[in-house]
Amino acid sequence: MAIKITDECINCGACEPECPNNAIYEGGAEWRFADGTGVNGIYKGKNSGIEVDANDAQVPKHMDVYFIVSDKCTECKGFHDEPQCAAVCPVDCCIKDDDNVETEEQLLKRKLHFIYKIKAASSRFFFSN
Repeated sequence: MAIKITDECINCGACEPECPNNAIYEGGAEWRFADGTGVNGIYKGKNSGIEVDANDAQVPKHMDVYFIVSDKCTECKGFHDEPQCAAVCPVDCCIKDDDNVETEEQLLKRKLHFIYKIKAASSRFFFSN
């Protein structure tokens, strides 16, 4: 299950830099599946079901408060013992998202997919004449 940010968010921004998947965005901000993941080309989100170019800007999920893209959230599985957004939130507004339930196996698979894409992208060599 992914994490979501409730309307009680005070927009302090403490959560955003803690996310290892770049899944947290400021309210009103466009986002991309490629942001911080190394994913390129067509990407289909498991939770949203949308299929888009990973580099295309997506509509903000919330205009007034920070938001989490559930298709990028792994609840910090494989990175930390607990979701870091929830650990640092001063008003406890980062909570489990009952609308996006996933197993630990699914979350770890997403994490590995993102890491593999980042490593593959960083290991490419470019030559020029």
